[in-house]
Amino acid sequence: MSLDPSVNVEVSIVDSSNPERSLKRFKRMCEAFGVTKEYRKRQAYKKPSIRKKEKFQAAQKRKAKIERKKRGSRIKI
Repeated sequence: MSLDPSVNVEVSIVDSSNPERSLKRFKRMCEAFGVTKEYRKRQAYKKPSIRKKEKFQAAQKRKAKIERKKRGSRIKI
């Protein structure tokens, strides 16, 4: 993965008649490179203490989910 910030989508002859397909491919590429995630992250400034708190809460949520999976499904009577 290069550090080039631009994303290029080539429109083939097959896609030229259907621009929605090219747009969909562009959106997938942006998602894969993390462009949309970075955009949302930079939309508003968050204090470091708030970021730390959110990160801790996300870790707790993941841990609880793993614990629920370990316990397994409920037993039906």
